[in-house]
Amino acid sequence: MITSTQTLAIILTASICTFLIRVAPFAIFAGREIPAPVQYLGKVLPATVMALLVVYCLKSTTFSAPSGFLPQFIAVAVVAVLHLWKGKTLLSIVGGTVCYMILVQVVFPA
Repeated sequence: MITSTQTLAIILTASICTFLIRVAPFAIFAGREIPAPVQYLGKVLPATVMALLVVYCLKSTTFSAPSGFLPQFIAVAVVAVLHLWKGKTLLSIVGGTVCYMILVQVVFPA
């Protein structure tokens, strides 16, 4: 069993590593021009990561019954519409999640 001291040490270590990883780019590129490949990655990676997350979330979708695919696709459509309409990431995520939960809990219960 892990003691309280060990738990605190684990949390502290994870926190320090996370902080250092987040600060590293600012320390590396402080006062210098950011290289073109890094600028390119900064532009394309957010959309790429979002696309990968959508594929990952929908990979186990079944098409044997409407309840297997309709909630997912309706929620994805809600996210897309909200994001195109308002452009707010948090609103899109929360709206899609709430829509999906209502669909699977109320409209398409198991």
